Amino acid sequence: MLFERFEDKGLAQYSYVIACEGGGVAAVVDPRRDVDAYVEFARARRLRITHVLETHIHADFVSGARELAERADAELCLSAYDAGELYDVKFEHRQLHDGDAVDIGRVRLQALHTPGHTPEHLAFLVFDTARTSEVPEALLSGDFLFVGSVGRPDLIGEEAKLALAGRLYESVGRLAGLPDGLEVHPGHGAGSMCGSGLGGRPMSTLGFERVANPYLRRNLSRDEFIEMVLGHLPPFPPYYKRMKVLNSEGPPSLGPLSAPQAIAPSTFGQLVNEGHVVVDLRDPLAFSGAHVPGAFGIGAGSNLSTWASWVVPYGTPILLVAPDADVAEAIRALARVGLDDVRGYLEGGMAAWIAAGNDVARLPLVSAEEVHERLSGDRTLKVLDVRSDEEWADGHVCGAAHVMGGYVPERATELVKDDPELAVVCSTGYRSNVAASVLARAGATRLINVAGGMNAWRKSGLPECKPPV
Repeated sequence: MLFERFEDKGLAQYSYVIACEGGGVAAVVDPRRDVDAYVEFARARRLRITHVLETHIHADFVSGARELAERADAELCLSAYDAGELYDVKFEHRQLHDGDAVDIGRVRLQALHTPGHTPEHLAFLVFDTARTSEVPEALLSGDFLFVGSVGRPDLIGEEAKLALAGRLYESVGRLAGLPDGLEVHPGHGAGSMCGSGLGGRPMSTLGFERVANPYLRRNLSRDEFIEMVLGHLPPFPPYYKRMKVLNSEGPPSLGPLSAPQAIAPSTFGQLVNEGHVVVDLRDPLAFSGAHVPGAFGIGAGSNLSTWASWVVPYGTPILLVAPDADVAEAIRALARVGLDDVRGYLEGGMAAWIAAGNDVARLPLVSAEEVHERLSGDRTLKVLDVRSDEEWADGHVCGAAHVMGGYVPERATELVKDDPELAVVCSTGYRSNVAASVLARAGATRLINVAGGMNAWRKSGLPECKPPV
């Protein structure tokens, strides 16, 4: 048996290829949007993808399952338990019920209905029948069971989360008869908002989880489980609902990703005036010096998918500002969260934009020491902390306001009322750059980004406060 994990670091998402090398056949579980990676992997190993499976209707990324099945002429296998639910798959597929098996040569994937994260959720027990058909070797647990946690049960809405939390407890109970040595391979790792407190390791064993995972604690009652899982829900990204609809209806085929188009500054400016949005992929230092007015400052790298999905409006053509080397990977990252309509990038970058005489905007980067000095003598400056609740509770600038960065777009009108002078802070300066660019688009004109964020604040030994217990 060949077992290969694919990781999307930005979304902390795992997908899997399971193959019988002797038979030359393979299955892909929970594929991401850009499916060429699986096609190329199979081609390089002379494998034929015969099956594509999903654990559930995903909320945090656009699924590539239907497109991969079409490209590989493979059978698409999805849960049979979505009928009558808020989100149900509307395109053709094979329905899998609890206990149903998908054979990949001498490898068997057996469906295990594990509702709770979603009503239709399946996990897959993996048997290497060349060794034994009696004991499973691995569990592809999807978003039901994570390393150190379980899936959040509130994706369907507030009215359904209590019932789903109860079903999640029952799903955990289904693990009782499985061996301690069973490998657990989840759908996400640390950084995903599909659960709370996910561990940093990409896999575990069921025996270790029974010891270390608080949700699998022995003698944990149903009421205690529900209270714990509902008491530790991560922030709810608004785009999750949009992803659920897209994945249930069937996302459009992405196809081969074409080479990005360079757009001359004059044309770029016209498109901006027509309503295209600009995503600036440079780092906060470059963004602060000069950027296209109204641009979103979302630096390239592993965080692009996540923050673009929080703040960039869907259904609007996108233009990029970036070094050429970052553009192709950025287009791929944006497509994974359904931001498909990237028209091109600014030819010659900001240097060409400025040389053409176009207007620029700036976001001053100010040191932690200077912000502290200003706060000590000038009561007009306000601090907005855009870190997570956990980071905020661990210590923050005294007197600061707190809005988690992903919620800044929906709070922007309130936050920029009367155009206050705002120092925006996160841990390093990345998220505060994103948040400040959102506030600038909403009309704020007196913004500064705290250079180095709270890391720099603490390194300088500046005072902090904590919320009352």
